[in-house]
Amino acid sequence: MAVPQPVGVLPEIHAECRDLVRNFGGIAGGHVIEAMGPITLEIRRGEFFSVIGPSGCGKSTFMDVLAGLTPPTSGTVTFEGLPVRGTVPDGVGAVFQEDASLPWLNVWDNVAFSLRHDGTDPAEIKRRVDEAVAFMGLRQFAKAYPNQLSGGMRQRTCIARTMVMRPRMILLDEPFAALDAQTRLLMGDELLRLWRETGATVVLITHALDEAVMLSDRIGAMSARPGRFLDIVETGWPRERDSSILARAEVGAVSSRLWGVLREESQKALDQSGRLAAAREGS
Repeated sequence: MAVPQPVGVLPEIHAECRDLVRNFGGIAGGHVIEAMGPITLEIRRGEFFSVIGPSGCGKSTFMDVLAGLTPPTSGTVTFEGLPVRGTVPDGVGAVFQEDASLPWLNVWDNVAFSLRHDGTDPAEIKRRVDEAVAFMGLRQFAKAYPNQLSGGMRQRTCIARTMVMRPRMILLDEPFAALDAQTRLLMGDELLRLWRETGATVVLITHALDEAVMLSDRIGAMSARPGRFLDIVETGWPRERDSSILARAEVGAVSSRLWGVLREESQKALDQSGRLAAAREGS
């Protein structure tokens, strides 16, 4: 299930953010909320990069800006050297936390939906969808509808629907957050297999520290709002890995370093939420 790559010399840097800031509000004299930034970051081609941080720190905002779904207030985003402006760039696929499966379509037709919308040749649709459904372990459920599937199967369906478009960079915003811890780790194993076999660059947003440590080549730890990267940790894991890596002694050192950042920033985020609630009550 290899992902076609652009012709020519491929630069090491796949996506880049420079002095990225995103604010909300400020219309007609309203209060400005500084959601994120400034962020300067280079995402390497073919790496697995995860973003962790306290609730409300701007992780999902960062993902939306990177995907072209939300414009930055200032700064720039590029993908494969071209500016990201207002639309999802060709070659980028995204999967979000919310179940985005279409309830009136079975698994096979869910996966085929975007290809049909793009007018892809029916024979090519069949080839790609059959391959993706098999790859995600859904062949025996191809004719099942979302309400007949577990949460993990529905998310695998959404990932398959993204993969048939052959993205060169995959953006994942907490896709397994609704699953129990054990299922989430098993889904992580499937995600690593997908990453290795496609060669795509993966950017994952997650609240789960163990998930980030297990999956990632690099992990960016964000501050409380406005979110910015306080530390970026290289795990040094081999490309051939799965959830068994959590038993390695080195995992403790990576987790401890990240938690050293997250603990203080999570407390700041709680304090921010308390002040915001108090302000609303007093208004």
